[in-house]
Amino acid sequence: MTGFPAGSRARTAFAVAMAAGLALAVSGCGSSSGSSAAADGTVTITVNDMPAKTDPVNRKIFLADVSAFEKLHPKIKVVPHEGQMDPQTFATKLAGGQLENAFYVYYTDPAGLIARHQAADITPYLSQFPAVNQVKPQLRKVFQDANGHTYGLPEGNYSMGLVYNRVLFQQAGLDPDRPPTTWDEVRADAKRIAALGHGVVGYGDYSKSNTGGWHFTAEMYSRGGDVAKQQSDGTWKADFDNTTGQAVLRQLHDMRWSDGSMGQRQLLEWADLLQMMGAGKLGMYLATADNIPTIASQYKGDPKDYGLGPIPGGRGTLAGGGGFMFNPKDTPAQIKAALAWVTFKYENPGRIDLGAQRAARAGQPVGLPEPNIWTGAAAAAKAAADKKYANQPVANYAPFEQSLPGIPLVLEPPKAQQIYAVLDTAMAKVLTQKDADIDGLLSDAAKQVDSLLAAQ
Repeated sequence: MTGFPAGSRARTAFAVAMAAGLALAVSGCGSSSGSSAAADGTVTITVNDMPAKTDPVNRKIFLADVSAFEKLHPKIKVVPHEGQMDPQTFATKLAGGQLENAFYVYYTDPAGLIARHQAADITPYLSQFPAVNQVKPQLRKVFQDANGHTYGLPEGNYSMGLVYNRVLFQQAGLDPDRPPTTWDEVRADAKRIAALGHGVVGYGDYSKSNTGGWHFTAEMYSRGGDVAKQQSDGTWKADFDNTTGQAVLRQLHDMRWSDGSMGQRQLLEWADLLQMMGAGKLGMYLATADNIPTIASQYKGDPKDYGLGPIPGGRGTLAGGGGFMFNPKDTPAQIKAALAWVTFKYENPGRIDLGAQRAARAGQPVGLPEPNIWTGAAAAAKAAADKKYANQPVANYAPFEQSLPGIPLVLEPPKAQQIYAVLDTAMAKVLTQKDADIDGLLSDAAKQVDSLLAAQ
């Protein structure tokens, strides 16, 4: 599963609703996964990603898009299912003919599905869907094999940056339009912010419920390191018991114990830093763009008070997202019908404006720098729609947006959540024990991670 924790990456309606009419004549016979082609050429396809009834706004939008699609494509019938692909039940559903014709996956899933031949090769059909070419190449590559064959399409994306409190920056004599871009600058700025007193913390980090390992991974990537590395024989091994891993933990230890800029309260998990930011007591922490509207809606913060900067170090940023793959049992007619649906709803620039309009009308955030899967004219269309319907302080995200093209996107490691649980211990100990043995913590964690990866 990409992103952490579950629910923290709520996809915005405008990204989910991107679509455009690409008329496509679809015909064929045969069936798979509960789909069929009728005598008159009508093809029925199953798809997932329909929002649950507990999300009535987005569910209504989804069903309205199904109706609009079927009106445009009278020979295609869409049967929607809730949820996304579950790795625990995927193989059983595929073998039993219960897997949808088009199914939502996270970015960590495609490589394994492709290697196991558990997704259809859609390369021969892509020329019929030209809007696909406006999606960022690095995102399309997630769904490709070593020979450049394509097995899926991106739907949305996110990457890590630095959320910061512009008000505290000003009070500390820092320029709120120039957030730190190196870890040395983060440390220096955190000391100045913490010096404001009154319970203000300069920089916050996680160390509990897998969030500590998640942030350790992000901080490794930012320094050009990794957490797991694939070997020449295809196996994976831990790759953080090294000078880069030492630098990550040493910086946190010194900020906590030498500088006093991280506060005394530790063992923090996801909601804690958002709450501190909403209360005006936190200067900076690593996060994704959608944390800012969450801070506003759930923790009473003012969106205008927050900025988003690039990930410090800038040598890599933890990235994630998801998209759609296609049942390997699909007939050509079903693949074309499913591609028509996915491009209509998720991957066509023609309805970017409509998606932003609907999101704004529903009170959902418009103007965040991500998700944004587009390049070229489609990227320009998104920028125009964001400007037209923005309900977020777009200018505050400029430092992040300007830096993003130059920072490599790096996906989560295999067995990410299990690895994060192991790395929580290292994060927790350097933040709660002044005499923590950094070398020993990394060595012990690497042995545990190697065991996890060997059991894949």
